[in-house]
Amino acid sequence: MPKKILHIVDSAYRATIEEQDDTVIWFTHAMKGAGADVSVLLRGNAVNYALEGQDASGLAIGAKKQTQPPTLDADVAKLAAKGVEIFYVAEDAKERGLDPSGFVAGPKGISRKELAPLLGRHDLVFHW
Repeated sequence: MPKKILHIVDSAYRATIEEQDDTVIWFTHAMKGAGADVSVLLRGNAVNYALEGQDASGLAIGAKKQTQPPTLDADVAKLAAKGVEIFYVAEDAKERGLDPSGFVAGPKGISRKELAPLLGRHDLVFHW
């Protein structure tokens, strides 16, 4: 029996200095490509992934420059275009001063009160 999977992305910018993407978002692309029924919830600092127009081209830590900077907004938009349901916690966006009108197409805001029903609609939940 196929399982409905939810990836909760809470830890933002994981591995973006070493890679050109977020590992969980990349993994979700791969799972969807393999036929998985997968959704994503952006919460905490990861709600920023949905903000359109991010530019990390100047990202550097010391002398280490990221020559292939992440384009997380584009990655999120591509997931949505593939049919992946993407949610974000509206209160988390508001606490960070993010206006959802500036988000890429696809992510849907939900309140913290709606988290339990969202989790209940999935067979497997991975919290990253």
